[in-house]
Amino acid sequence: MSSDSFNWHDFLGRWQEEWIPRTDEDERWDEDEDGGGGRPAALGRPGADEAAIAAAEARLGRRLPPSYREFLAASDGWHVAETAGIYQLGGVADIDWFEDPYDMTPLYADGLGDDPDDAEVLLAGMWRRALRLETDSDLSHALLDPGDIGEDGEWALYVHKGWSGESPCRYPSFRAYMEAGYRGFHADRAGLPDFVNATTRRQDARVAEARQLALGGRYEQAVPLLEEAASFGRPGSVVLLHQLRHLLAPRGSYGYGDLVADPRYLPEILPVEAMAVAGGGPGGGDDHWLGMMAARGAARETAEAVLRALRDGSHRYAPSGPWGQAVAEARESARWGATDAAWRVLRAALPRWEAPGPGLLAPIGLLADPLLGPLITPERGREILATPRDGRTGPAPEPVPDLDPPGLAWLAEPAANRQPHGGYRGVWIEGADPAHLPALIGEEGAALSAPVDARTASWRAPAPHEREGVELWEDRPVVAAGRTAEGWAFAFTGHCDHRLGPLFRSPARAASRSGRAVVVWRDPRGPVPGERPAAFHLSVAERGVELYAFTVRGAEVECSGAIPPALDPARLFRPGDGEPDRERRLLAALHTELGLSLPRFALTEGRLPTFTTRSWSRAPRADEGFAYAYLGFGRRRS
Repeated sequence: MSSDSFNWHDFLGRWQEEWIPRTDEDERWDEDEDGGGGRPAALGRPGADEAAIAAAEARLGRRLPPSYREFLAASDGWHVAETAGIYQLGGVADIDWFEDPYDMTPLYADGLGDDPDDAEVLLAGMWRRALRLETDSDLSHALLDPGDIGEDGEWALYVHKGWSGESPCRYPSFRAYMEAGYRGFHADRAGLPDFVNATTRRQDARVAEARQLALGGRYEQAVPLLEEAASFGRPGSVVLLHQLRHLLAPRGSYGYGDLVADPRYLPEILPVEAMAVAGGGPGGGDDHWLGMMAARGAARETAEAVLRALRDGSHRYAPSGPWGQAVAEARESARWGATDAAWRVLRAALPRWEAPGPGLLAPIGLLADPLLGPLITPERGREILATPRDGRTGPAPEPVPDLDPPGLAWLAEPAANRQPHGGYRGVWIEGADPAHLPALIGEEGAALSAPVDARTASWRAPAPHEREGVELWEDRPVVAAGRTAEGWAFAFTGHCDHRLGPLFRSPARAASRSGRAVVVWRDPRGPVPGERPAAFHLSVAERGVELYAFTVRGAEVECSGAIPPALDPARLFRPGDGEPDRERRLLAALHTELGLSLPRFALTEGRLPTFTTRSWSRAPRADEGFAYAYLGFGRRRS
């Protein structure tokens, strides 16, 4: 909006008409100005005429910027009465150059560094050239900078709170500063029961309109309406806006105010509020968070139970109705790694989601579910918001593409498993139930964990010397369990701190008691060139009998059994080929010949149950001469 189309008389008149004192502020009025009654006769003054404005400009030696000039013509000064520390803006007779009386220029100039940006340079020079507008303040200053001019001829205005230690707050113009002050005036009084006027009614209507737009899938139109209403402090605007922003940035952290106290919203909102503290993020610790929730009206026992469930992975997002049935179905798919299938179930059911009350715009509780939450990427969050729901109708958004590529080729991508070693190993069992994997290849007493980040579980698994009753030669990896799209149960880890050595014993035979089993191990090259070549192992067994196997280490190849031509090491590991080409060719053959795949998203971004396998190494024989020792290194304290 240009300055010419902005009516200062209407704007200031509306502010004056709506003005009421804040009940908790120390109003600063002269007895003569307010008649001793605590309320001023006027926030402003009669406007200055053109001659008075021109005289002030002649005194200052500069023409004033457009919006400030127009303001003076409408009101020769203004009582701001805001919490920013500026109480009174002077008129044409009061304004003068600031001239940096507190010697702020060296403070900012000395901190510019070797490559300052334009904003930093402008701020450092502002103090000695700025025009000071306030005549009453709490060690704060309103400064117009003639060195920081926009294309519209407006001077930037800086508010400096001298008591705060903060950098000045910049506004692109005087008008922008006054409009922000007007919004702040409303926000400060939004909770007062008698503060009702045309502006509050208009903003509340925009909140209602934004809610309808958002539920109809037109969230992009709802966001600016809610942002404006939030700047005026209108009830409900912030929590609605936070829901939209949270789904657009699902890994962010947002607050939902008193919604946690309402039993209609608590199952959705309280777990989402608990996510940051449950994950060890900033928030002041458990007691601080629990106190905050109690202050908002949530029972402490309920908050403690939710926090505990999020930490141990047992939390379940379980809404009612058709949407709840779809959530349960999606959880079962995601439980074993079929995240794309789970998302398709949720996508199809989104139109049937029903808001439990006017405070909720979307199924925000999805984000806190340990299995379903990781599925909500920013793209899928946008798809949720763009889908009409809660009885609204409209066009459906373009579906987000699936995230899991077919086959195993993604394992050859750089840092596919987020592992510095680049190794991985896995067991596939055709047609098996993943829940039975611990019984087939798990160590004694092994059981599936709650859904966890499988990478973290592997990294933090104790070494053999840290476990009672485990020999140093044993290799018991922590593996993630799941099911492939082709129906194979799998146990996989991308964390390989053991080498594929002479004591290796493939778990394929043990795994194949109920059907065909495949074991694949990629042992990466050693960190020093020539120290240890990369190694690849494949073994296939059925009904307890190994059908075939091979191990390739550099130029050495060991084979057994009748290997299918498509998996012949001589075809897959050609002389002269680089290690990446060998790996990609093997992975492609495993997918084409055996139908092996892995869900990339679940293994790298999602949550899967884990368990500890039996050792992949056998005990060394007496004549093999292996010795095992662990060395510990520490810093000597002086």
